[in-house]
Amino acid sequence: MTRGELYRVYRGSKHDTKNFRVFAVVSRQVLIDSKFSTVICAPVYSNYSGISTQVPVGIEEGLKHHNCIHCDELISIPKTVLTNYIGFLPADKIEMINNALMIALGLEE
Repeated sequence: MTRGELYRVYRGSKHDTKNFRVFAVVSRQVLIDSKFSTVICAPVYSNYSGISTQVPVGIEEGLKHHNCIHCDELISIPKTVLTNYIGFLPADKIEMINNALMIALGLEE
């Protein structure tokens, strides 16, 4: 598992109305490689509002249609449920994720 991978998770959240939700792994690689049992992920939704904490993704990343990663809704997910690999974010999308996470967490310079 590496940072930037996309996984389809069955019932990613108990508040989610969909049976499956795609998540992007956003934890740092050191945590992913550790014995820690969970990683931090950001959900992928079909709605895109164009705000600075959303990163557009789509067919190029392995999804069926255009979506966006919501960096304001981070969730810790057990590594054991991240088994249904969808795709990987290219370097430019990882940079966009980094910027969106800085804004979402209030770490702007």
